[in-house]
Amino acid sequence: MKKILHALLVIFTMFLAVPNLVYANQYPDKVVEKLGNGLANTVTGVAEIPKTMIIVGNRDGVIHGMTVGFITGIAYAVGRSLSGAFDIATFFIPTTPFVKPRFIWDDFNRETSFVEAQMR
Repeated sequence: MKKILHALLVIFTMFLAVPNLVYANQYPDKVVEKLGNGLANTVTGVAEIPKTMIIVGNRDGVIHGMTVGFITGIAYAVGRSLSGAFDIATFFIPTTPFVKPRFIWDDFNRETSFVEAQMR
């Protein structure tokens, strides 16, 4: 009876350990991806200004794009740059980015939005 319980305990422990081994292999990829994402967003955050001006200008008119789009673009640029800096500072904790789209060049015609980060 003790041998059966011991064997079941060993099998149960193996089933608990196997998923962690799989995730351990993916961890370096996720960490490097987050660090690269943070670097890219920190550097390219300033490109949010003309991007937002173009989007708002196409949607609401040129004057509105040059005024409201400019101010909104500054806010988005600060947000993207700070989000990138946060990703660099916490790259060892694999989470999803705060900014959608993930990179500024992913969908240049879509307005930027900020979402809650989740574990990858």
